[in-house]
Amino acid sequence: MDEELEIADAVQYHAFGHPLRQRILFALGQDPATISQLASTLDCQKGSVAHHLKVLREAGLVRPGQTRRVRGGTEQYFERAARRFHFTGPAATGQIVNTLQVLADGVAASPSDPFVVMRHVRLSAAQLERLTEAIKEVVALEETEPSAPRHAIVVGVYELPSAG
Repeated sequence: MDEELEIADAVQYHAFGHPLRQRILFALGQDPATISQLASTLDCQKGSVAHHLKVLREAGLVRPGQTRRVRGGTEQYFERAARRFHFTGPAATGQIVNTLQVLADGVAASPSDPFVVMRHVRLSAAQLERLTEAIKEVVALEETEPSAPRHAIVVGVYELPSAG
């Protein structure tokens, strides 16, 4: 799995444009999964998962992983193409808004109290650069406890429009 994948072209943005495809990407997280496992985790039909996996695969966002023989058949595992996706280009802002809605649904479904903070702050160019580097370190955290509950980390820095 690559560390980061830049999302910049129309095919990739189309693939990210459906909430179930985003949920599939989140569900894959660090661990590969089969169509059946994803359907069970996401509470949806296997045929729907298979269709959306095909779209994600064609966009280069997921790829086939290992296979496993099961009761006379073969199970195909799928994995994300990257640990992190970085949205760029003219469609980035719209995609980020769509992704935040899917993440908001995840926050609402969290079994524990989420920790979410929003703050407006004035930053110099040097402070912004230091903050951006610190955020990159946070999102690059390595998992140390495979059996620990999974958590989502959502971070962002953006300039607010000037009050006119």
